[in-house]
Formats: sequence, structure tokens, C-alpha cells
Amino acid sequence: MNAPMPYEPGSPECRVLIDCKVQIESMLLALGRIDNSQHILDQLLSVHNQLEGLHAIHRKAVAAPLAAGEP
Repeated sequence: MNAPMPYEPGSPECRVLIDCKVQIESMLLALGRIDNSQHILDQLLSVHNQLEGLHAIHRKAVAAPLAAGEP
């Protein structure tokens, strides 16, 4: 898992994705202390990675107009 993201949403969608990733990170830390939870940890990590991919798409969409000089 990547390091936790700083909370700097560039759009409402990014804010939702960041919030979801933070919640999953908290779940991963808590469940990591429970025996026999590896299967669930793996699934949560997979969902976290999927959210990160979706977040990357949204970050690029927000950054593209800024890079082009659009407001």
C-alpha cells in the first residue's frame, strides 16, 4: 500500500476518493491485528488500489485544464 495521501482534494470526486482510501487504510491497520484476516486484508488492499487508480484518473482530469491555462 502507498503512504497515506495528503488531504488535498482537487475536486468533489477526489475528496470522496481520498476519504474512502483513508477509511480503508484505517480498516487495514485495525484488521492487521486480528489473526486469520489476511484474505480480507488482501481484498481491502485490492479495493484501495482500485480507488487509487480511479483517483489518478480524476487528478489528471483536474490537472489537464490547469496545465492548459484554463481556470
